[in-house]
Amino acid sequence: MTKQFWNVLKVSPVIAATLLSANSALANEVQESVTSVAQLSQQTDNIGQVTSVSQFSDVQPTDWAFQALQSLVERYGCIAGYPNGTYRGNRALTRYEFAAGLNACLDRVNELIATATADMVSKQDLATLQRLQEEFSAELATLRGRVDALEARTAELEANQFSTTTKLKGEAIFSLDQVFGDQVAGGGDLESNTTFSDRVRLSLESSFTGSDTLQMRMSAGNFIQNNDVTGTRMTRLGFAEETGNNIEFDKINYAFNFGEKIRVKVDAAGAEMYENINSFNPDFKSSGTGAISRYGRFSPIYRQGNGGAGVTVQLNPKGAFTLSAAYLAPDNPNDPDQKNGIFDGSSTIFGQLEFKPSKAFNIGFTYARSYERGGFVDLTNSTGGLNARRPFGNVATTSDNYGVQASFQPSSRIAVGGWAGYTNAQSEVSDSDADLFYWAATLAVRDLGREGNTLGLIFGQPPKVTGANGTATEDSDTSYHLEGLYKMRLTDNIMITPGLLVIFNPEHDNSNDTIYVGTLRTTFKF
Repeated sequence: MTKQFWNVLKVSPVIAATLLSANSALANEVQESVTSVAQLSQQTDNIGQVTSVSQFSDVQPTDWAFQALQSLVERYGCIAGYPNGTYRGNRALTRYEFAAGLNACLDRVNELIATATADMVSKQDLATLQRLQEEFSAELATLRGRVDALEARTAELEANQFSTTTKLKGEAIFSLDQVFGDQVAGGGDLESNTTFSDRVRLSLESSFTGSDTLQMRMSAGNFIQNNDVTGTRMTRLGFAEETGNNIEFDKINYAFNFGEKIRVKVDAAGAEMYENINSFNPDFKSSGTGAISRYGRFSPIYRQGNGGAGVTVQLNPKGAFTLSAAYLAPDNPNDPDQKNGIFDGSSTIFGQLEFKPSKAFNIGFTYARSYERGGFVDLTNSTGGLNARRPFGNVATTSDNYGVQASFQPSSRIAVGGWAGYTNAQSEVSDSDADLFYWAATLAVRDLGREGNTLGLIFGQPPKVTGANGTATEDSDTSYHLEGLYKMRLTDNIMITPGLLVIFNPEHDNSNDTIYVGTLRTTFKF
């Protein structure tokens, strides 16, 4: 609308500036009404007077308002810029900035009138301004009424808001699931019923400085793991959680910036490495809106040390290179007894180097050294066969884990990714050792059929023992994981995902029949 005023009405520079400022101020009122209370209190940037339009590095002679700015600067001297030499012509105007700019222009107009110079404001300018005010009085009154209503609404929200520092986020999953197949892995008829299950999470996220986050999450669910029916944890769903629908605090952490290039996250409970650093699988990593299987969400290396307490540090998290380091204690970090606590119990030392030259291509190299005490051993965190999970049985085990992950987006609608990992495990009670290997490739086709929908395909080999000495047993065959899903976004808050998971040669044994898991997941977010 402002550009049409300038082109059609040909008003004077002072009138144009006044109208532009008024329109921006009203627009800013609307914008501020939907921001947080903390944002409303932010201070504006310092401004400084300029004497020539050429002082603005972001104003070009080809800009449609260049002549107006040139006249206001050189004729009236009432345009101010930012200390870094920019004007930011497309930026919304705050009420403080509008008041400062208007005051400067009015002071200059009064000065011109007092000195009776040839460049003073003409009667034609004032007449044009009066005519425009009368012509658009109805629109101005409407906007003024909307601003008054927004101010009243903002005051009401401030008086009745839950908290000035805390937001409540929620997610609810309803899932209809069915396992198919002739036999259970290991032998015996496969008998399964259709199940209907739920999982609900409520997260309180507080910020005290604007760049920090304190998270406290409550969770409840009634999923029954299907490995008892299928005979293998390779069929485990990625969103399954069993608490008997009793509410539990499953995640407590605090993240903050330590300078401009260092991000620190301290987990008191429920640490999950894939949430702390980049896992290179953005379309499928979420348990609520990602892959339907546990293995399909991301590389198992990001499950090392999960579930307990620890600290994660990222150096240069927003740059092309990011170096991450973490120390996690997954089991009983709050127990002072022997073989428990932060340092005497199970633990993981984690490191990752990411290279992100652009949004189109990312790659990461990861290492984790883990110690798992006897009775709590699961090297792959329920994503592979039994041999891979506990190659020496449920005895104390140390492992060195290496991984490489990458994602490639040739266009905004296509994303290709994958990972490969190698683990060398050593028994702490004998001279036994074992080598594990796994890989996967992913494909996401976005906006297929409708904007917001995504078709996903995942294919790979779950963790497998490829070499063994001592008490460990090598897997003789190879299992393959095939997964297809279609995420349908009904609204911004509701998504339905039908999916099918197929496990060939379960437990890396080709004598086991293929097992199928079908699911219909509905996710509500608020």
